[in-house]
Amino acid sequence: MNRPVRIRYLPVALITLLIFFIATACQKQKAPVEEAAPVEHAAPSPAGTSETVLHKTFTLKSSATFPFEIPAHAVTPHLHGIFESFVREIHGASDDSANVDFVIVNADQYADLEGNRPSEALFSVEASHNQSVNVDLPASLDQPVRYYLIFRNAGGKGPGKVVEADFHVDF
Repeated sequence: MNRPVRIRYLPVALITLLIFFIATACQKQKAPVEEAAPVEHAAPSPAGTSETVLHKTFTLKSSATFPFEIPAHAVTPHLHGIFESFVREIHGASDDSANVDFVIVNADQYADLEGNRPSEALFSVEASHNQSVNVDLPASLDQPVRYYLIFRNAGGKGPGKVVEADFHVDF
């Protein structure tokens, strides 16, 4: 009696299938690569550092602007400093006649001011001739952020002023 051909090749087919499953089971599959969001990229943190933003004595007729930048990944930037203004010369009269306005703005707010559009400021002081400033700035995340210190002759009139300013930012 002849056996059907199917039964004779069945053990060979089963062994081949078994070898195939064992071989594929032992191979490790690579995990799919996920793209990280820009915020998740690791980069050096400026934490624990400090930079001088402005250390200068300057003449102020109408206004003076001083840009500065917070580096990427600054979680808690803190701006601090002091300014004092005088009438006409350094260490001259420093009273209400020496008053200046002081504003801190970000890049968007600065663009609004330059375009004569209404805008708010992150921090402002009106009509002061001696001011200490302590301001926490927003975290910069994964991109550097530009800010501006702006000094204006209070009221836009009166004699020229001399301003002595010293500002630093801690990260």
